[in-house]
Amino acid sequence: MTSLREKYEAATRELQAPFAMVDLAAFRANADDLTRRAHGRPIRVASKSVRSRELLRRTLDRPGYAGIMAFTLPEALWLDAASPRLSDDILVAYPTADRSALVDLVRGPTAAHHITLMVDHTAHLDMIVAAVRKADRGADTPRVRVCLDIDAGWQPLGPHLRVGVYRSTVRTPAQAAALARAVVARPELELDGIMAYEGQIAGLGDAPPGRPLYGRLLSALQRRSAVELARRRAAITRAVRAVAPLRFVNGGGTGSLHTTGRERAVTELAAGSGLYQPHLFDHYRSFRGRPAALFALPVVRRPAPGVVTVLGGGYPASGPVDAFRPPVPHLPEGLTYSPHEGAGEVQTPLMGAAADRLALGDRVWMRHAKAGELCERFDTLHLIDSDTGTYEGAVPTYRGEGHAFL
Repeated sequence: MTSLREKYEAATRELQAPFAMVDLAAFRANADDLTRRAHGRPIRVASKSVRSRELLRRTLDRPGYAGIMAFTLPEALWLDAASPRLSDDILVAYPTADRSALVDLVRGPTAAHHITLMVDHTAHLDMIVAAVRKADRGADTPRVRVCLDIDAGWQPLGPHLRVGVYRSTVRTPAQAAALARAVVARPELELDGIMAYEGQIAGLGDAPPGRPLYGRLLSALQRRSAVELARRRAAITRAVRAVAPLRFVNGGGTGSLHTTGRERAVTELAAGSGLYQPHLFDHYRSFRGRPAALFALPVVRRPAPGVVTVLGGGYPASGPVDAFRPPVPHLPEGLTYSPHEGAGEVQTPLMGAAADRLALGDRVWMRHAKAGELCERFDTLHLIDSDTGTYEGAVPTYRGEGHAFL
């Protein structure tokens, strides 16, 4: 039987490493698994985890996916202007302070009808209203759609003990209703939805390698947090709907679809990282994805027995500085970093018995810690179908189309 590595090598033999690759068979399997775990809720695709318009399009063409969750307003404007348009429903997941982009949103012929902005403070509302007035389209001025960002962190003992990411200032039903009334009071704005991202569940694996006791504790904390959030999210939704109707209530992430998708208050989910399955998402009890996004580095030195050196490789992921941020060697199996050098900017030594079977020019296949951040390093994603062992062409990343939105 042909191994996965042999399939990758055969399909890409004409390519010069370094290059990035997406295994379409794994990508499809991961997309199907996400929808299976979503319990029938539509999934809004998180663009920051994909960062390729073609792969966003392919995902949205699959059943169970609807809408894009963008990460910046300029990105959302660019996606909306695509021809053909990728989606007429783009939610910007983070608040913006880009005044010129806000004016472009209002002045554009259709963008304000397709893009929803995130807010968690009246200062955000005032900034958007100022842009609407500056755009000055007269009677033709569209109302700008906004979504309330809700703090989904867990505070079991009050604000002095927090489990979860720092995001919104809006936490309680009363606070959410107050911000909703502030939106309704501004005729330039339209209340469109609610979002609450439970990062302490969706983005934190509960089966960390070598730490079984910590994993069990984390799993218990996540279960308690999910129960608290479901109740609070439902109460917040009722409070806001008493002020104005809502088109959507968004929740979830790759690691929490199976729990958030069961909440009655939630009308849609969001996910993206699970499509590529970066290595930070390997350590969940509830699902197991297939590595779909990899990059190949060429062997350029054999400095000692059991050691090879590959070109490049120092692509750390964002987040806390820890042992999980660098990429990991994937194929051939059995390679590890030198404890004294790690992943280097220009070269990376790799150690292990597999090193002695590698010759100059051979490839080592690596996996990034996070999903879309890999696309900030490469202009192109080469598409391989491991089901058929064939090369399916190449598509540009955002970077390959000349865009870096952060």
